[in-house]
Amino acid sequence: MTWSLPHITLGSERRLLEAMLDRNRAELVNAVRGLPEEDARRRLVASRTTPIGLLKHAAVAERIWFHHVLGGIPESECDGGTTPGDASFVVGDDETLTEVIAEFERASARSRVIAAGFDLDEIKIHPRVGDVSLRFVHLLLIEDFARHAGHGDILREQIEHPVARGDR
Repeated sequence: MTWSLPHITLGSERRLLEAMLDRNRAELVNAVRGLPEEDARRRLVASRTTPIGLLKHAAVAERIWFHHVLGGIPESECDGGTTPGDASFVVGDDETLTEVIAEFERASARSRVIAAGFDLDEIKIHPRVGDVSLRFVHLLLIEDFARHAGHGDILREQIEHPVARGDR
């Protein structure tokens, strides 16, 4: 996906929210696309965070917020699951980076379809958070995905350009 600033800086509030969320979705994928499978699974921090795990987690966030909360799809019927927290970063040994990217892109596409049916101010109830609007969900995931894209960039830099012990 190619981005130019006019697509992000001009338009209605809804268009800006959608464009910024899509931009952060794309940046999250770009942070891990093309990594060898072994590197995509490397744990370089104390948490369960890995490059591939960031995408798995983002797909779960799409399903929780857009599919389940906004769309009313029961959690048990959300493709790929809605396990929150640290468990959402866990990727099965049988899942490839290409498959996890495709899973995230499918979840994002479905989210776009669901969101198209709502006004920004329409209220739904999140079981733990309470009342939320589509506007809130957009803002939450823009922030979440931007943060995780940054994590992905740093992990990729650590993988591709490790610092020698003497250089620290």
